[in-house]
Amino acid sequence: MQVIDNKKPKTVRLHKQLLLFSLSLVVFLVIILTKTPASIQLDGVRAVMPIELPLSTIGRTIVDVKGKVVLLRGVNWFGMETDTHAPHGLWRRDYKEMLAQIKNLGYNVIRFPYSVAALRSFNVSGIDYTIGSNIELQGRTPLEVMDLVIQEAERQGLLILLDSHRLNDQQIPELWYGDGFTEADWIDTWTMLAIRYKNQTNVIGADLKNEPHGKASWGDNNISTDWRLAAERAGNAILSVNPNWLIVVEGVEKNVPGQKLPQHWYGGNLEGVKKYPIRLSRSKKLVYSPHEYGAGVYNQPYFSDSNFPNNIIDRWQIGFNYIASQNLAPILIGEFGGRQVDLNSKEGIWQNELVKYIQKNNLSFTYWSWNPDSSDTGGILLDDWQSVDLPKQQLLSQLLPPIQVQPPDQPSNPPVFPTPPSVSPTLTPAVSPSTTSTAQLKVTTKINSNWETGFCVSFKITNQGNTKVNNWQLTFNINQAKINNFWNADFKQQGTIQYVAAPLDWEKTIEPNQVRDTGFCANKLGSDYQPQQVAAVSI
Repeated sequence: MQVIDNKKPKTVRLHKQLLLFSLSLVVFLVIILTKTPASIQLDGVRAVMPIELPLSTIGRTIVDVKGKVVLLRGVNWFGMETDTHAPHGLWRRDYKEMLAQIKNLGYNVIRFPYSVAALRSFNVSGIDYTIGSNIELQGRTPLEVMDLVIQEAERQGLLILLDSHRLNDQQIPELWYGDGFTEADWIDTWTMLAIRYKNQTNVIGADLKNEPHGKASWGDNNISTDWRLAAERAGNAILSVNPNWLIVVEGVEKNVPGQKLPQHWYGGNLEGVKKYPIRLSRSKKLVYSPHEYGAGVYNQPYFSDSNFPNNIIDRWQIGFNYIASQNLAPILIGEFGGRQVDLNSKEGIWQNELVKYIQKNNLSFTYWSWNPDSSDTGGILLDDWQSVDLPKQQLLSQLLPPIQVQPPDQPSNPPVFPTPPSVSPTLTPAVSPSTTSTAQLKVTTKINSNWETGFCVSFKITNQGNTKVNNWQLTFNINQAKINNFWNADFKQQGTIQYVAAPLDWEKTIEPNQVRDTGFCANKLGSDYQPQQVAAVSI
């Protein structure tokens, strides 16, 4: 992409024809390359069709350029808005590993928080540069670290939604200015990013300001506090330099004329949209984004109402989902999360109800958070920054496309597996770990969750030798179960009952005494469902 023989007339004509054909082909390719929208392959193992970027909106839906409805299913990976000026966890993991794990679990977008202060700084901390690909981040500014993470996300088929989370590195401000920064600083940062990533097609948009609250208002035309007007100024400034981005607008906390509900979370109050909608120069780029939390973050009075949890369904409709129900604009729940996912605690009941609500109403979401170091919610990862919180991932898997475990010599169309129920304290106790070993690799198998129709199992592979293992695979048999969800490896069925799990690229090497973690959830087809003849071998 990036000599005529004059002796014989027939040859001349032939070469002229070939020349014309070649010129036509070049013109055709130029047209294709300049006019065809960018494509990003998402969820390859989950058999999801590619998304043709950029994205826009039609009524309540987000669509790609071919009009195909897109559901954003993502996580928040925070850290760049803190004083480290880098995504958290890179003191324990390779950043490419982290992205691969997010993709492998079935998510297609990362909400990526930053602070204005971080992007103006030259200092980065909290990264172990001796770990794998992290060496590429050494000597980089925070903005250059962001560049590399975004570029790798594109290679792995992940979308990025940028989030102006803080102005300084310490706190979330009430308004879009303050803490030593002006409105111009905030908008200038956005326009800089919009220009910088204009050709980075997996960056899909701007979440303009995280959680307006306190003095922030909506619809009162007070130029110093009306978040609606500020969002219009910033959104239109972005679209003037990058018309492809989605403009994501959160709500406020209070100060909305005529609001019906007395309490809202920071950024969660979108009651004002009906009378006072956001007016952008490109109306089909607007997405509204509430934040929603449970009693584990703050025990709001409505969690103690006698009609809980039925009352929260009405709250969600009044607070934000009327926007989608009335076909005004799409809803992306930019943050929700919590430590409890059971069916007894207030937080667990709330979180289960919200997942069902998101599924029923076909809403997009980015879960808070990927990080385990969110003090009041925890994360999808556990404190080792590698293992997955299985009950939490199992709950969220109801919102993710089913994984395809390809049987041998079968067509590529994936079966649709039933979704396992949420984990609750009434489950059968988890089975104690069992251990198998070869000369060098030891496998510990543990059934973490076990309910009437399904179970989840984890495998920990330990290198107990003195030399590193450069590649390995895990084999096991299951007689009466069907895998519907797995992580940190590619699982393939061999024959009738045998499965082989091959590590992802970033997991192939196991240093002495290092542990790799993988596992799956499955539906029971009978009583003989537990993994048998489990073995890990170096290859």
